[in-house]
Amino acid sequence: MPFTVGFDLDMTLIDPRPGMAAVMNEVGARTGHRLDGEHFAANLGPPLDMIYREMGMPDEEIPDAVSLFRALYPDVVIPSTVALPGAAQALACVRELGGQTMVVTGKYRKNAALHLDAMGWEVDHLYGELWAAGKAESLKLHGASVYVGDHVGDMRGAAAAGALGVGVVTGPCSRAELAEAGAAVVLEDLREFPEWLRTSSGVLS
Repeated sequence: MPFTVGFDLDMTLIDPRPGMAAVMNEVGARTGHRLDGEHFAANLGPPLDMIYREMGMPDEEIPDAVSLFRALYPDVVIPSTVALPGAAQALACVRELGGQTMVVTGKYRKNAALHLDAMGWEVDHLYGELWAAGKAESLKLHGASVYVGDHVGDMRGAAAAGALGVGVVTGPCSRAELAEAGAAVVLEDLREFPEWLRTSSGVLS
């Protein structure tokens, strides 16, 4: 059986921050709420409903605000998103070594798929709208032995799935925070991932 490596999306494989900030600010303008798009974009990870709630939006307004964000997303965020350093090479390395790749993200799956298409990346499995330990079931379903992410929530998801957590400091969490949350190794970015994977044969079974 091939080994499987899972990846988070935002700030692990891609940097969507300018577009994310713009969409959040537009949602705020349309709904009349003070939504700080820049703060949101600098702390990507948690799902939208949690973010809106933390920003003071009433629960009854959140479903419509989520739908509005998702509707605005393709035209604003997709074109302005860039790949993070080493992302394509990390995905390719897994394939070269005979493994499968999966993306497990808190993002709306349809929009996550648009990102992958825009980057020209093919993955074996894609799951969206999953956060922290909620990522574990999808990872376990495909026997993921490694999960790579930039957020402490990703490390909790890896631990809950019995996968090795690999942290990258390209997102909002520090090296110390990722290690404390359970990361077995913390990399500067995905440019370091292929060498780590090739020299970590014990995780490939």
